[in-house]
Amino acid sequence: MRSVLFYTAARLGVFLATAALLALFGARGVLLLLMALLISGIISFVLLSGQRDAMSSAVTTGFQARRKKFEQARTKEDGQRG
Repeated sequence: MRSVLFYTAARLGVFLATAALLALFGARGVLLLLMALLISGIISFVLLSGQRDAMSSAVTTGFQARRKKFEQARTKEDGQRG
C-alpha cells in the first residue's frame, strides 16, 4: 500500500511542478492543464518506472492474496454443505 501512495504522490508532485513551470512561461487555462498532463506523463513514465513496477507488484500481490482467501473460504463453505 505504501508503494501505491508513494507513486501517486510522486505523480502528483511531477504534475504540479510541470504545471508551475508552464505557468511561469505563460501557459494558462485548459492549455496549461493539457500540456502539464502530457509533459508530466512523459516525465513520470521515464523517472518513475521503478516505482510503477513496485506499485504494480504490490497491487498484484494484494489481489492474489484476496483471491486465495476467497477461494479458501469458498472451499471451506462447500465442504460444510456436503
